[in-house]
Amino acid sequence: QVQLVESGGGLVQPGESLRLSCAASGSISSINGMDWYRQAPGKQRELVATITRGGSTNYADSVKGRFTISRDNAKNTVYLQMNSLKPEDAAVYSCNMMVVVGRYEYSYWGQGTQVTVSS
Repeated sequence: QVQLVESGGGLVQPGESLRLSCAASGSISSINGMDWYRQAPGKQRELVATITRGGSTNYADSVKGRFTISRDNAKNTVYLQMNSLKPEDAAVYSCNMMVVVGRYEYSYWGQGTQVTVSS
């Protein structure tokens, strides 16, 4: 019933910027928390940033001051603005949303988008 589609990944050089988007569609009543995760080769998946329905945010220490998470509730979309990218930021980035469908709340994931940071 619900699908999340991500876009914006790609190849950049260290110090450059990238903006990721994740849009939800389907039978959605509302969306509570929206999150971005990432997983690099050989490493565990880590939580990068979170944003509540009301706009409160939290960030991993490794990205604080460089990344900004935001959302557009009218578009059911979450964004991740990534500035001053470092090689250690390279990973598959996935969005997660807590979607209210009718009377129930479910966790949905996007397909993941590759971010490569290399000189």
